[in-house]
Amino acid sequence: MTPPAQPRILDLDRDRLAALRGRALTRAVAAAEGWTMVAEVFAERAALSPHPDGSGVHNAELVAAFGADVVVLNLIERAWDGERLRLPGLGEFTSFTELARVIGRPVGVNLEPGDVPEIRRAKPEYAKRPVGMGAALLCITANPGTGGSYGAMARVTDELRRGLGDDAALWSGKMHHAGHPERITTARLTALVDAGADGVVMPLPGTLPGVTRELAATAVAAVQDAGAIVMGAIGTSQEGSHANVVPQLALNAKEAGFDAHHFGDSYIPGMCDPEVMYAYSVAIRGRRHTWNRMALGGRHARPARPAAAWPAVSGDGPGPQTS
Repeated sequence: MTPPAQPRILDLDRDRLAALRGRALTRAVAAAEGWTMVAEVFAERAALSPHPDGSGVHNAELVAAFGADVVVLNLIERAWDGERLRLPGLGEFTSFTELARVIGRPVGVNLEPGDVPEIRRAKPEYAKRPVGMGAALLCITANPGTGGSYGAMARVTDELRRGLGDDAALWSGKMHHAGHPERITTARLTALVDAGADGVVMPLPGTLPGVTRELAATAVAAVQDAGAIVMGAIGTSQEGSHANVVPQLALNAKEAGFDAHHFGDSYIPGMCDPEVMYAYSVAIRGRRHTWNRMALGGRHARPARPAAAWPAVSGDGPGPQTS
């Protein structure tokens, strides 16, 4: 019997999308062949929630509405005490699973090596809590000025894989130098896969000096051959650029073969420019798939109706008729 085809992330409705986590998420991204959009947001920010009572729209909802398939929360300690998430515009949540159901997207969390708050530290004893509460993926990266190195990321990725098991989604890598300048090389990226990453993060060509189209294409191919997906990141505040920058970044990324496309959180408070992300999505997957994601984001799955519930047509008995 032929096994069912791996679903592509861009074909899933909001309920099936929100339920994705771990390696199943990574496989769904791989199956989509470069048409996945990921948006990173500050956990505690809601750009469209100016009211003192916290009512309004959280950044996670806004990027989802503009076509993001996956949402990643940055600086999680500002909104999560290890037990409850408190998100302006959305309210309180006792799990990431619950938040994912509400916004209709898988929700990941940034973790980092080095001297950062414990709740954000990439150590198994701290990472088990977000995974246990339904975080869809752990993005092992480094915020500006934290001094994260590729060596440190490989080390903590290995520790996390050993501590969390095979099913956790670990996407590791840098979006910029993070206060520790070093060459981005194929060897450093594939070392992350050797350490246990099923996804590798690297800057898109045109966002970090020295990351050329040729380097990106070579590195992406090597990482994919090693068995992981690659997420190309815009984490250099160019997520707030003018829209005319988009075609060059997007088409260079697609030519290089990136599996997923990341937008950082540095434009309006704690998120990208949603119109720039929308234009990028249209550039890499067209209006059809962009609008499909935006529309399916509002659709809940319906229970199947029994065949007898269909009205009879032209005396031919129950069931829908086709022309």
